[in-house]
Amino acid sequence: MQTVAAVTMVREDIFFLKAWLRHYADQFGRENCYIINHGRGEEVADFAAGCNVIGLPGDPHKNFDMKRWRLLNGIVEGLRAYYKYVVVGDVDELVVLDPKEGDDLTAWIAAQRGKRILTPLGLEVIHRIDLEPEPIKDRILGPRMHVRPAPHYSKPCLVSYGTKIARGGHFTQYEKLHTPDALYLLHLKFCDFDTYCTTMDQRNAVTEEIGASVREASIGRHWFAEARGEDRATFEAFADLEMQDDFNPEPLRRMTHRTWEPRGDTGYWNFDRPDYPTQHRLPDRFAGVV
Repeated sequence: MQTVAAVTMVREDIFFLKAWLRHYADQFGRENCYIINHGRGEEVADFAAGCNVIGLPGDPHKNFDMKRWRLLNGIVEGLRAYYKYVVVGDVDELVVLDPKEGDDLTAWIAAQRGKRILTPLGLEVIHRIDLEPEPIKDRILGPRMHVRPAPHYSKPCLVSYGTKIARGGHFTQYEKLHTPDALYLLHLKFCDFDTYCTTMDQRNAVTEEIGASVREASIGRHWFAEARGEDRATFEAFADLEMQDDFNPEPLRRMTHRTWEPRGDTGYWNFDRPDYPTQHRLPDRFAGVV
């Protein structure tokens, strides 16, 4: 049995696809990367050459995020028969290993017990436009080194157990919580101001073309132009987050365990996901990791 596969779905997000491929294709091998090409974009197919690419029609339709996760659930469940773990998530989310634990994510995963689900600690990479003028040319961490705690992105995304994953990947029907100290999930949506503006223009265009409400589309409000706000003000506000003196993620992990409970009668399990008005500068050891 192979150690690990990575699965995502993408539509035109080439900046994030490049980062996803740099990270997972380099770590796992392109033959173990599975990319659903929504809309059969030629540029996506070109960059993903050598990976397992599944082309899907890109016709506008309502409830597309619900359908997306129904498909991802099926693919993950099928791949589990061939891989010890399957990493699944959005193309702008990357599971990374703390460099103090090594630089070989595949070897680290191979050493873990199977038949469980691992939940990395969620961190959102933020572009401090007042401090980080350097553009991203290749690696993201280096030009960008600031993060804010993001429990919303502490997702159960390393799957080695038969379960159902909720829409968005935020919850599973797995009653145990495993949060390895060595793992983080980096959310990259806000890692670069210019990229954010371009990406949001594309996503707003998709929801406008579909003509669905937030409820009908079954996706986050941030895809809708009316909920977007003013882009530069969004990034300038990152400077107002309280800077922490050190990078100590342990209290964040303790919070997830302290609040772990069933999600009503849905069969899913969850923990609290508060908004923290804080930020950290990552230790220098993280530079170049993604």
